[in-house]
Amino acid sequence: MLIPASLSLTVFILIAILASPLHELMGERLKPILTTDLIRQVAGSLSLFAGARLIMLFLRQRLQIRSKGQRPVPKVVLDVLSTVIYTLVAIVSLSLFLRDDLSGLLTGSGLVLAVLGFAIRNVVADIFSGLALSIEAPFRIADWIQIDTLGRGRVVEIGWRTSRLVTRDSTYIILPNSQISRQKITNFSAPREEYRDAIEMTLPAEISVSEARNLIKLALRGVRSLIADRKTDIHVLRYSPQGITYQVKYWVPRHDRETDCRNEVFIAIDRVLRERGIRIAMAPLSPLPEADANEAPVND
Repeated sequence: MLIPASLSLTVFILIAILASPLHELMGERLKPILTTDLIRQVAGSLSLFAGARLIMLFLRQRLQIRSKGQRPVPKVVLDVLSTVIYTLVAIVSLSLFLRDDLSGLLTGSGLVLAVLGFAIRNVVADIFSGLALSIEAPFRIADWIQIDTLGRGRVVEIGWRTSRLVTRDSTYIILPNSQISRQKITNFSAPREEYRDAIEMTLPAEISVSEARNLIKLALRGVRSLIADRKTDIHVLRYSPQGITYQVKYWVPRHDRETDCRNEVFIAIDRVLRERGIRIAMAPLSPLPEADANEAPVND
C-alpha cells in the first residue's frame, strides 16, 4: 500500500527541512543538528521506508500464493499489515529526527486519539467489522448472498468501511460493514454454486400419486437449465379438498439462474398437464364479508 509510505515520507522530509527553524523555536527540545547529521538522518529514513516496501512486496507475494482449495488472503488483512509496518517505520524515523524516545509525544497524542476515536466511533466500528468479515470470509467477491433486512445480491466489493452488492435487477447496494456483521448472512454460492430450489403445486385427487410423479418427471426432462445429473425429488405434502399437493425439488446451477429455472419448470409441467387434459387445482376464493343488515345503504 503506497499511501502510508508516501504520506509518512512526505511528513518526515518536511520535518527534516524545518529542523533548524524548529530548533530556534523549541530551544532544548531539539539539539543542534549539523548538516551531516541531517543528511544521515534523511538517508536513514529513506532506507527504512525502502526496506519496509521490500518487506511488503515479499509478504504480498508469499501470502497470495495459496495451495489449491485454499482461500486467498483478504486484501483488508494485507492493508492492515502494510499499515502496521509503515507505522512502525514512521515512529522509528521520527525518533531519529527528534533524538528522543517519543514517550512525551506519544503521551500527548493519547488524548487527541481518544477524542478522535470517540468522534469517528461508527467509522471505526465499520472498519473493524470489515476486517472481521475479511478474516472469517462468510462471503467472497462474486458470491450471491442474502443479508436479512438489508438486501440480496452479488458481492462486487468488500472494502474497509462498506461492502457493495448488485442485485439481479442491476441495483447497486452499499452496506456498512458494522450492519452486515449483525445480520444473518445466507451465501447461495458456498460451498458450491449449485443448490436445490423447490416449488409446490396441487393436482386433482383423481390422479394417483405414481401417475403424478411420472408426469412431473417427464416434464422436467425437457428443462435444460437444470443440472441434468442431479436427482429431482417429488414429495407429497398434504391432502386437501382441492386435491393432492406436491413439492418438487430440483437443482439450480447458480443463484442468478433461480428465477429462470423456476419459470421453465412451471412452463414444462403446465405443458405436459394441458396435453393430457389435467388442470391444476385452484384454492377456493375466500367469501366476501357479508354486509351488516343494520348498516344503512350508501346513496350516491
